[in-house]
Amino acid sequence: MPPEPAARGSVATSTATPAPVGRDDVLGLLRGVVDPELGSDVVDLGMIRDVEIGKGGHIGVTVALTIAGCPLKAQLDNDIHARLLGHPGVTGIDISWTEMTDEERSACMARARWNATQRAGTTTIPPTTRVLAIASGKGGVGKSSVTANLAVGLAADGFAVGVLDADIGGFSQPRMLGVEGRLEGANDEKKMVPHRRDFGSGFVEVVSMGFLVDDEQSALTWRGQTLNRAVQHFLEDVRWSDDLDYLLIDMPPGTGDIQMGLARMLPRTEVLLVTTPALAAQKVAARAADLARKTYLRVVGVIENMTSFTCDHGTSYALFGEGGGETLAHDIGAPLLGAIPLEPSVVLGGDIGTPAVLGDGAAAEAFRALVRTIATEAAPPVDMAGCSARLLDKVEAALGPTP
Repeated sequence: MPPEPAARGSVATSTATPAPVGRDDVLGLLRGVVDPELGSDVVDLGMIRDVEIGKGGHIGVTVALTIAGCPLKAQLDNDIHARLLGHPGVTGIDISWTEMTDEERSACMARARWNATQRAGTTTIPPTTRVLAIASGKGGVGKSSVTANLAVGLAADGFAVGVLDADIGGFSQPRMLGVEGRLEGANDEKKMVPHRRDFGSGFVEVVSMGFLVDDEQSALTWRGQTLNRAVQHFLEDVRWSDDLDYLLIDMPPGTGDIQMGLARMLPRTEVLLVTTPALAAQKVAARAADLARKTYLRVVGVIENMTSFTCDHGTSYALFGEGGGETLAHDIGAPLLGAIPLEPSVVLGGDIGTPAVLGDGAAAEAFRALVRTIATEAAPPVDMAGCSARLLDKVEAALGPTP
């Protein structure tokens, strides 16, 4: 008999024997935890004082804060737990907190200052932005549609959202978001300005190869490093807003060069896996989850798309099978965040640039519920409300002028 599926929204436990976790695995995962004030990861800043690997995958981590009363301690605690528990070999976490010595604090601030001088050449994504890669194992599962609806749903709830269309050869976000025209450069710097569209009290900024090619029907025959370089340009050479809450990256399907390149370029990225109920989609999505974890990216959860179709008479038909999302969540030990029914409104909304999340019906309600789950439970935005002006002044004073 098949394994009992995981409850929706809960973390499933795989029956497979998890791979043991080692010190290098822990440090690799922690490199995805960024101090949002200093803008660098906690390993690079020297904040990880000690790592202990206990029996049965229980991890002990000692974290040294710059000051004992750091208002972002809770944020760091949540991020460390989320990253480490994303590894199937981790069964529990104990975090011990301590304070840096004056010498360690000086070294940390010097490192942060150095990183700040280099940041313009690496990525323009603000350190407080939550980066979510929308991925799938194969094409045709509605990954781009999910990306567009999540972006617009988050914006309608008041968030500032960026969309990076990393599906270079199969770009579709311009049409789905109802945005067109070539990208222009900023007057004061050599950066591209993303197109912006307001939704509710929030907005969506979007960059895509569709804004750069002259003919959207011409095939792009790029491969390997050329594809990675295009994504790199979108991360380095776009003037994203400083107040972005989320950056959603519409990934190409599969486990290719762009997936591995993104893990190197933006290691704090987290992954949302999209699948249909079909067994074939579920199995290849599991490979995408495996790649994410091998490159130390946290798998936030699973989204099942095209769950069922309900006709006008109220009868539901599972056109693509049943249970694929629940089984995938169970097998990879991640939560099933939501299930989106198959409705013509989703296709129509993508064709005319008015995503279904803005309308009525079961699919719209499912998308809005998914947005709430992501924003409040699975991947809430970084909360900077606890950062006092006094603390930021101290950080700036400690960093001092750039030599």
